[in-house]
Amino acid sequence: MIFLTVGSHEPFDRLIAAMDQWCVRNPGLEVFGQITDRSAYRPQHFAFVGQLDAASYRQKCLEARCLVSHAGMGSIITALDLSKPIVILPRRGHLQETRNDHQYATAREFRDKPGIFLAEDESHLDAAMARALSPEGKGGANAPFAQNRLIRFLAGLARG
Repeated sequence: MIFLTVGSHEPFDRLIAAMDQWCVRNPGLEVFGQITDRSAYRPQHFAFVGQLDAASYRQKCLEARCLVSHAGMGSIITALDLSKPIVILPRRGHLQETRNDHQYATAREFRDKPGIFLAEDESHLDAAMARALSPEGKGGANAPFAQNRLIRFLAGLARG
């Protein structure tokens, strides 16, 4: 199963719609999404909920072959912590998906890290998904993508 999460607060319809279309091009691959209750776009080709509690969210992450997310630090840290490949498509300020391009900057910073696959926009989603689902993406399943010290440092920053 591929787990799509767009965070728990703001909708990210551009990513949800892109994954819905990805499902059309990749039948037979199960996708489950947490899309927020405020999302206007409702996927037609994968199961979803608006919100998951913390335990259910963690369970979906554990079960997932791959995570797909906005470029939020919580999602990135979770993927690193669980040694799961993650495809990130950043929210963009100029599209009014967030207040500025901080997610784009985060995504560009992490783009060369093992296990993190950047789709700068929807047109790059197929290629990022192919890399994440390939043996290259699976490589991290047996070994952490980042040192525990880095994960703890990033988790501390995310918590404030």
